[in-house]
Amino acid sequence: MTKNPYAEALGKNHALTALADTPKKIKRLTATWNKRQWEKSYAPGKWSARQVLIHMAQMELGLTGRVRFALGEDGYIAQPIDQDAWLAADDHADGPTALEAYLALRRLNLALFKGLSPAQRKRTFRHPEYGDLTAMWVAEQLAGHDIHHLKQLQQIR
Repeated sequence: MTKNPYAEALGKNHALTALADTPKKIKRLTATWNKRQWEKSYAPGKWSARQVLIHMAQMELGLTGRVRFALGEDGYIAQPIDQDAWLAADDHADGPTALEAYLALRRLNLALFKGLSPAQRKRTFRHPEYGDLTAMWVAEQLAGHDIHHLKQLQQIR
């Protein structure tokens, strides 16, 4: 199985713990942000805080959608996600809307991951770039992805 691209960000954190804790940190961080703060970027030419949160909500849909397909379909092959094309589809959403979508989807997805049986956690599916993956690989990817973007949002603060 290919190394998780966000393994370094996740570090020694347990994926399910990070999946539960990081959204709380993001919510606390952004709770009082105004429109100007939502439109601020962590670096020149990079996404704004609003766009980062839209992206995070979209990955809650896309990455866990792969898990759901894999649980219900033998031989499932995931499709790559063009994150810039996806962002363009929802780029009209404001920061608070993106945050609330992310938080709601995370609650649902955390329940999914916690409720998986041992066999479901190990069930594989194929990704054209990463090869054979499991639901828990995706959980670890998502958890590290959160931490990666939390650091960007902290830079914006």
